Formats: sequence, structure tokens, C-alpha cells
Amino acid sequence: MSSTPERLLSVAPSPAFWIAGIAYAVATAALLGVLAGKASLRKYAIGIVVVAWLAHAADIGWRGTQHVHPAQSVREAIGLLGFILTSGYLLASLRYRLTLGGVVVMPVSLVLLLVARLSPAGDAPEDLSSLGRVHISLATLGVGIFALASALSAMYLVEERTLKKKKFDALAFKDKGTPLESLDRLAHRLIWVGFPIFTVALVLGAIWVSKLGLSLDRPEYPLAAVTWVAFAALLVVRQVYGWRGKRAAKLTLLGFGAALLVLAIYLVRRMGG
Repeated sequence: MSSTPERLLSVAPSPAFWIAGIAYAVATAALLGVLAGKASLRKYAIGIVVVAWLAHAADIGWRGTQHVHPAQSVREAIGLLGFILTSGYLLASLRYRLTLGGVVVMPVSLVLLLVARLSPAGDAPEDLSSLGRVHISLATLGVGIFALASALSAMYLVEERTLKKKKFDALAFKDKGTPLESLDRLAHRLIWVGFPIFTVALVLGAIWVSKLGLSLDRPEYPLAAVTWVAFAALLVVRQVYGWRGKRAAKLTLLGFGAALLVLAIYLVRRMGG
């Protein structure tokens, strides 16, 4: 094995990437307009989100033809994470009017896409086996589902605070949005889906690390454990002690925050070589 780390294949952004980026930005502006009272913009906003989603999918597919796959590195996985986030938002929008959620999700998806495509390629992970690829794929899917639950939790906290202060403004009423109970219930269901996926990813990651003989004193490992503990605790206290609403939303955001730190550490390490 060469002592010089192999550089990841650097592929120029596809035309679909630029379309997706513009569409995400325009969709955010349109959804903000809906919150400001322009309800007629909603169907156009959702249509632009669909365009962003399709372009994002096309960009991922195009990179696949260039032999750059979502499970190849953390940077590529971050691009997939943005796609998963947008996909979940569109699915949820079929039933709920999640305009405020879109204002949260669209900029996040845009930032994730920009980071995935415009950050330095960095060094290829050593010995990225099939086990490593499965670990990265499942971890990305699990974190993506947690991200959706966290977006709903953020919506819950904003709208709950708005209602408490009796600010009968666009956030709570002009959108005729989702009831707080529905936001809480949907976030909980998403966590139930994401938790077993993330648990399997964590176990596979531990096996992968042990096979590589890597040290466990790196900061991302305890942070990943914090993520798992936070969501495990949330499921337990909700079932046993009946935690709902504000407390559950805050614990959801805590767990997701730890997951984001893990991704940031991996990304910085790869970029730094």
C-alpha cells in the first residue's frame, strides 16, 4: 500500500447541481412568501421543490456514471443526506401543510448540497470495504430521517411559542398549518423508523473500526453514542413517562445536533487529509 493517501476522484459539478441549487433558493423564497400571507404561491413553491428534488437526484445519478457514489465518502454522503431530507419533506407535504418546515428544510438541503459538491475532495478513506459502504449508507439514511424529525421538532417549538405568546400571525395561522399534536406525532414516528436503522449503522461501524484496528479515542465515536442515547432515551421516556411536545422536541434536537457534529468532524478530517 502506498504511503501517500489516494485522493478522491474530483468531479466537476453537473448542470443538474446548478439547477438544484437555484431551485432550492427559489423554493425557500416562495415558501417565505406563503408564510407572509401569499397563499397562492404554495402550489408554485411545492412545484419548485419538486424541480429541486429531481435535479438533485439527477446530479447524484450523474456522479454515479462518473464512478463517484454516495457511500464513497462522508462528503458524498452529505449530498445524499440533503436529497433524503427533501424527499421526506415532499412525502410529508402530501398530507400536511408544512410550509414552515419547508422554510427550514430547503436552506438546509441547499447547504448540504453545496458542501458536498464544492468542498475539497480530500483523501480517500483507507480500506473502504463493503462493510464500510453499508455503514455509511445506513448512517446517512438514519441521520436523514432524524433530520426530518428535527425539522418537525423545530416547527413545533416555533409554533408552540407563537401560540403561547398569542401572536396570531403568519407562522401559526395564515398557513393554516399542521396542529401541534400532528407535528409531535409525526416526529415520533420518524424517530421510530430512523432509530433501528441508525442502531444497525452504529454496530456495523464499530465492527468496521475494530477490523481496521483504529483507535476509539476519536471524538466522533462518543458523539455518535450521544446521538444514539438521546434518541433511545426519547423513545423510552415517551413510552414510560409520557413525554410529549416541548421536552420531546428539545431532546430530538439535542440528538440531531450530536449527529451533525459527527458529520462535521468526518468532513473536516477528510478535507484536511
